[in-house]
Amino acid sequence: MKKQQIIYWSATGLFCLWMIANAYAYLTSAQAQALCTHFGFPGYFRIELAIAKIAGVIALLLPIIPARLKEWAYTGFTITVISGFIAHLCSGDSLPASLSALVALAILFTSYYQYHHFKSI
Repeated sequence: MKKQQIIYWSATGLFCLWMIANAYAYLTSAQAQALCTHFGFPGYFRIELAIAKIAGVIALLLPIIPARLKEWAYTGFTITVISGFIAHLCSGDSLPASLSALVALAILFTSYYQYHHFKSI
C-alpha cells in the first residue's frame, strides 16, 4: 500500500505543479497570451482557464474535498489537456511540440488510477 501512496502523491503532485505553473503563466506571461492568440482563443479564455486550473488543483490536493468534486476535477483536466493537444495540432504546431500534453495526460491518468485504487481499499 505504501508504494501506491508514493505513486499517487508523486503523480498528483507533479501534475498539480504543472497545472499551477501553467495557470501562473496564463496570468502573467506575454508568451502565454501570444500562444492563446496563436490558437485563436479570445484573450479572456486564458484567464478563465487559469482560474479553473487553480480550482482543480485545490480539489485534487485537499483531502476534505468530496470525491464527486475530485471526479469533476479529473474530468475537467482530461478535457483541458486533450483540447490543448488538439489545439496544438490544429494550429500547425509540430507533433513533438504537442507531446507535452500527452505526457501530462499520462501523469493525470496515473493519478486517477491510483486515486481509485485507494478509494477501493
